[in-house]
Amino acid sequence: MMGILLSVDPLEHFTLKVLVPISLGPIHLDITKAVIIMWLGCLLLCMMFVLATRQSGLAPRGLRNVLEAILIFIREDIVKRNLGLEGTHYFPFIATLFFFVLVCNWIGLFPHSFTATSNINVPAALAILVFGYVQYETFRLKGFTGYFRHFAPEGIPPALYPIMIPIEIISTVAKPFSLAVRLFANMLAGHMVIFVFLGMTATGLWFLKAVPLFGVVVMGLFEIFVGLIQAYIFSMLTAIYLSEAVGHAEESQ
Repeated sequence: MMGILLSVDPLEHFTLKVLVPISLGPIHLDITKAVIIMWLGCLLLCMMFVLATRQSGLAPRGLRNVLEAILIFIREDIVKRNLGLEGTHYFPFIATLFFFVLVCNWIGLFPHSFTATSNINVPAALAILVFGYVQYETFRLKGFTGYFRHFAPEGIPPALYPIMIPIEIISTVAKPFSLAVRLFANMLAGHMVIFVFLGMTATGLWFLKAVPLFGVVVMGLFEIFVGLIQAYIFSMLTAIYLSEAVGHAEESQ
Protein backbone atom coordinates (compact mmCIF):
# COMPACT_ATOMS: atom_id res chain seq x y z
CA MET A 1 0.00 0.00 0.00
CA MET A 2 2.83 2.37 0.88
CA GLY A 3 4.59 1.65 -2.40
CA ILE A 4 1.44 2.53 -4.31
CA LEU A 5 1.14 5.81 -2.45
CA LEU A 6 4.75 6.77 -3.03
CA SER A 7 4.47 6.15 -6.77
CA VAL A 8 1.81 8.81 -7.09
CA ASP A 9 2.46 12.52 -7.52
CA PRO A 10 1.52 14.06 -4.12
CA LEU A 11 -0.36 16.89 -5.81
CA GLU A 12 -2.45 14.43 -7.82
CA HIS A 13 -4.60 13.75 -4.78
CA PHE A 14 -5.73 17.39 -4.74
CA THR A 15 -6.07 17.87 -8.50
CA LEU A 16 -9.64 17.91 -9.84
CA LYS A 17 -9.31 16.10 -13.17
CA VAL A 18 -12.02 16.25 -15.82
CA LEU A 19 -12.75 12.70 -16.98
CA VAL A 20 -15.74 13.35 -19.25
CA PRO A 21 -16.18 16.95 -20.47
CA ILE A 22 -19.82 17.97 -20.80
CA SER A 23 -20.79 21.51 -21.78
CA LEU A 24 -24.18 23.06 -22.39
CA GLY A 25 -23.16 26.43 -23.77
CA PRO A 26 -21.55 28.40 -20.95
CA ILE A 27 -22.62 25.77 -18.39
CA HIS A 28 -20.04 23.06 -17.64
CA LEU A 29 -21.34 19.75 -16.31
CA ASP A 30 -18.03 17.91 -16.51
CA ILE A 31 -17.70 14.53 -14.84
CA THR A 32 -14.64 14.82 -12.63
CA LYS A 33 -12.92 12.46 -10.24
CA ALA A 34 -14.85 14.05 -7.37
CA VAL A 35 -18.14 13.27 -9.13
CA ILE A 36 -17.11 9.63 -9.62
CA ILE A 37 -16.14 9.38 -5.94
CA MET A 38 -19.50 10.81 -4.87
CA TRP A 39 -21.33 8.35 -7.12
CA LEU A 40 -19.25 5.55 -5.65
CA GLY A 41 -20.04 6.76 -2.13
CA CYS A 42 -23.77 6.79 -2.87
CA LEU A 43 -23.52 3.29 -4.33
CA LEU A 44 -21.68 2.01 -1.25
CA LEU A 45 -24.27 3.55 1.07
CA CYS A 46 -27.13 2.01 -0.89
CA MET A 47 -25.45 -1.40 -0.81
CA MET A 48 -24.79 -1.15 2.93
CA PHE A 49 -28.37 -0.27 3.80
CA VAL A 50 -29.82 -2.88 1.43
CA LEU A 51 -27.65 -5.57 3.01
CA ALA A 52 -28.57 -4.37 6.51
CA THR A 53 -32.31 -4.39 5.82
CA ARG A 54 -32.18 -7.92 4.41
CA GLN A 55 -30.96 -9.29 7.73
CA SER A 56 -33.59 -11.49 9.33
CA GLY A 57 -34.54 -11.56 13.00
CA LEU A 58 -35.53 -8.90 15.49
CA ALA A 59 -32.12 -8.58 17.16
CA PRO A 60 -29.75 -6.55 14.97
CA ARG A 61 -26.23 -7.87 14.44
CA GLY A 62 -23.20 -7.04 12.38
CA LEU A 63 -23.68 -4.25 9.85
CA ARG A 64 -27.30 -3.72 10.78
CA ASN A 65 -26.36 -3.24 14.42
CA VAL A 66 -23.75 -0.61 13.54
CA LEU A 67 -26.07 1.31 11.22
CA GLU A 68 -28.95 1.23 13.70
CA ALA A 69 -26.68 2.54 16.46
CA ILE A 70 -25.54 5.44 14.27
CA LEU A 71 -29.10 6.25 13.17
CA ILE A 72 -30.37 6.20 16.75
CA PHE A 73 -27.53 8.51 17.78
CA ILE A 74 -28.38 10.96 14.97
CA ARG A 75 -32.07 10.89 15.84
CA GLU A 76 -31.66 11.27 19.61
CA ASP A 77 -28.53 13.41 20.05
CA ILE A 78 -28.69 15.58 16.93
CA VAL A 79 -32.27 15.85 15.73
CA LYS A 80 -34.35 15.61 18.91
CA ARG A 81 -31.88 17.57 21.03
CA ASN A 82 -31.99 20.55 18.67
CA LEU A 83 -35.39 20.30 17.02
CA GLY A 84 -37.49 18.55 19.63
CA LEU A 85 -39.82 15.62 19.12
CA GLU A 86 -41.90 17.53 16.55
CA GLY A 87 -38.78 18.06 14.44
CA THR A 88 -38.11 14.37 13.77
CA HIS A 89 -39.42 14.73 10.20
CA TYR A 90 -36.05 16.40 9.48
CA PHE A 91 -34.26 13.21 10.53
CA PRO A 92 -34.00 11.65 7.01
CA PHE A 93 -32.44 14.82 5.59
CA ILE A 94 -29.90 15.20 8.40
CA ALA A 95 -29.03 11.48 8.48
CA THR A 96 -28.48 11.48 4.71
CA LEU A 97 -26.10 14.44 5.02
CA PHE A 98 -24.20 12.69 7.81
CA PHE A 99 -23.63 9.45 5.91
CA PHE A 100 -22.84 11.19 2.62
CA VAL A 101 -20.22 13.47 4.18
CA LEU A 102 -18.78 10.57 6.17
CA VAL A 103 -18.33 8.26 3.18
CA CYS A 104 -16.84 11.07 1.07
CA ASN A 105 -14.37 11.81 3.86
CA TRP A 106 -13.30 8.19 4.31
CA ILE A 107 -13.06 7.12 0.67
CA GLY A 108 -10.23 9.60 0.17
CA LEU A 109 -8.01 7.59 2.54
CA PHE A 110 -7.66 4.79 -0.01
CA PRO A 111 -4.77 4.85 -2.52
CA HIS A 112 -5.53 6.39 -5.93
CA SER A 113 -8.79 7.76 -4.54
CA PHE A 114 -9.89 11.35 -4.03
CA THR A 115 -11.40 13.14 -1.05
CA ALA A 116 -14.40 14.87 -2.57
CA THR A 117 -14.89 17.06 0.49
CA SER A 118 -11.33 18.42 0.16
CA ASN A 119 -12.47 20.24 -2.99
CA ILE A 120 -14.35 23.42 -2.09
CA ASN A 121 -17.02 22.80 -4.73
CA VAL A 122 -18.47 19.80 -2.87
CA PRO A 123 -18.76 21.37 0.62
CA ALA A 124 -20.05 24.57 -1.02
CA ALA A 125 -22.77 22.66 -2.88
CA LEU A 126 -23.80 20.87 0.33
CA ALA A 127 -23.82 24.16 2.27
CA ILE A 128 -25.96 25.85 -0.40
CA LEU A 129 -28.36 22.89 -0.24
CA VAL A 130 -28.64 23.26 3.54
CA PHE A 131 -29.04 27.03 3.26
CA GLY A 132 -31.79 26.74 0.65
CA TYR A 133 -33.64 24.10 2.66
CA VAL A 134 -33.47 26.18 5.84
CA GLN A 135 -34.79 29.27 4.04
CA TYR A 136 -37.57 27.23 2.43
CA GLU A 137 -38.65 25.76 5.79
CA THR A 138 -38.57 29.18 7.44
CA PHE A 139 -40.74 30.67 4.70
CA ARG A 140 -43.10 27.67 4.71
CA LEU A 141 -43.65 27.68 8.47
CA LYS A 142 -43.64 31.40 9.20
CA GLY A 143 -45.06 32.82 5.99
CA PHE A 144 -43.95 35.88 4.09
CA THR A 145 -44.29 38.32 7.01
CA GLY A 146 -42.79 35.97 9.59
CA TYR A 147 -39.84 35.18 7.36
CA PHE A 148 -38.72 38.79 7.08
CA ARG A 149 -39.67 39.57 10.67
CA HIS A 150 -36.94 37.28 12.03
CA PHE A 151 -34.34 39.67 10.59
CA ALA A 152 -35.49 42.19 13.21
CA PRO A 153 -35.13 40.51 16.64
CA GLU A 154 -37.95 41.11 19.08
CA GLY A 155 -37.39 43.55 21.89
CA ILE A 156 -35.08 45.97 20.12
CA PRO A 157 -36.22 49.56 19.50
CA PRO A 158 -37.14 50.43 15.90
CA ALA A 159 -34.35 52.99 15.84
CA LEU A 160 -31.84 50.12 15.80
CA TYR A 161 -33.43 48.37 12.81
CA PRO A 162 -31.05 50.00 10.27
CA ILE A 163 -28.16 48.44 12.18
CA MET A 164 -29.61 45.12 13.29
CA ILE A 165 -31.30 44.07 10.04
CA PRO A 166 -28.08 44.21 7.93
CA ILE A 167 -26.24 42.35 10.71
CA GLU A 168 -28.87 39.60 10.75
CA ILE A 169 -28.79 39.32 6.96
CA ILE A 170 -24.99 39.04 6.94
CA SER A 171 -25.17 36.45 9.73
CA THR A 172 -27.67 34.38 7.74
CA VAL A 173 -25.61 34.50 4.55
CA ALA A 174 -22.37 33.72 6.43
CA LYS A 175 -23.69 30.44 7.84
CA PRO A 176 -23.41 28.37 4.64
CA PHE A 177 -20.00 29.94 3.95
CA SER A 178 -18.68 28.86 7.36
CA LEU A 179 -20.29 25.44 6.95
CA ALA A 180 -18.48 24.85 3.67
CA VAL A 181 -15.09 26.28 4.67
CA ARG A 182 -15.00 24.32 7.94
CA LEU A 183 -15.45 20.97 6.19
CA PHE A 184 -13.18 21.84 3.26
CA ALA A 185 -10.30 23.19 5.38
CA ASN A 186 -10.25 20.30 7.84
CA MET A 187 -10.27 17.59 5.18
CA LEU A 188 -7.70 19.36 2.99
CA ALA A 189 -5.30 20.10 5.85
CA GLY A 190 -5.26 16.55 7.17
CA HIS A 191 -4.55 15.00 3.78
CA MET A 192 -1.83 17.57 3.04
CA VAL A 193 -0.04 16.58 6.26
CA ILE A 194 -0.21 12.90 5.25
CA PHE A 195 1.34 13.63 1.85
CA VAL A 196 4.05 15.78 3.44
CA PHE A 197 5.05 12.78 5.56
CA LEU A 198 4.91 10.56 2.48
CA GLY A 199 7.25 12.93 0.65
CA MET A 200 9.68 12.74 3.56
CA THR A 201 9.76 8.94 3.37
CA ALA A 202 10.78 9.08 -0.30
CA THR A 203 14.13 10.76 0.44
CA GLY A 204 16.99 10.34 2.87
CA LEU A 205 18.58 7.31 4.53
CA TRP A 206 16.44 4.29 5.24
CA PHE A 207 16.73 4.61 9.03
CA LEU A 208 15.51 8.23 8.82
CA LYS A 209 12.26 7.14 7.17
CA ALA A 210 10.86 5.58 10.33
CA VAL A 211 9.68 8.88 11.86
CA PRO A 212 7.74 10.18 8.82
CA LEU A 213 6.40 6.66 8.18
CA PHE A 214 5.10 6.60 11.75
CA GLY A 215 3.60 10.05 11.09
CA VAL A 216 1.77 8.70 8.03
CA VAL A 217 0.24 5.88 10.07
CA VAL A 218 -0.76 8.18 12.94
CA MET A 219 -2.22 10.83 10.64
CA GLY A 220 -4.07 8.16 8.65
CA LEU A 221 -5.74 6.90 11.82
CA PHE A 222 -6.37 10.46 12.95
CA GLU A 223 -8.04 11.26 9.61
CA ILE A 224 -10.52 8.45 10.22
CA PHE A 225 -11.50 10.20 13.42
CA VAL A 226 -11.52 13.65 11.75
CA GLY A 227 -13.75 12.37 8.95
CA LEU A 228 -16.27 11.12 11.51
CA ILE A 229 -16.13 14.32 13.55
CA GLN A 230 -16.60 16.53 10.48
CA ALA A 231 -19.65 14.53 9.40
CA TYR A 232 -21.05 14.95 12.92
CA ILE A 233 -20.33 18.69 12.99
CA PHE A 234 -21.88 19.24 9.56
CA SER A 235 -25.10 17.43 10.49
CA MET A 236 -25.20 19.03 13.95
CA LEU A 237 -24.86 22.55 12.53
CA THR A 238 -27.57 21.74 9.98
CA ALA A 239 -29.90 20.78 12.82
CA ILE A 240 -28.99 23.93 14.74
CA TYR A 241 -29.65 26.15 11.73
CA LEU A 242 -33.02 24.45 11.21
CA SER A 243 -33.89 24.88 14.88
CA GLU A 244 -33.04 28.59 14.79
CA ALA A 245 -35.12 29.03 11.66
CA VAL A 246 -38.25 27.18 12.74
CA GLY A 247 -38.10 28.11 16.42
CA HIS A 248 -37.79 24.62 17.95
CA ALA A 249 -34.35 24.92 19.53
CA GLU A 250 -34.11 23.68 23.09
CA GLU A 251 -33.34 26.17 25.79
CA SER A 252 -29.73 26.05 26.85
CA GLN A 253 -29.29 24.07 30.02
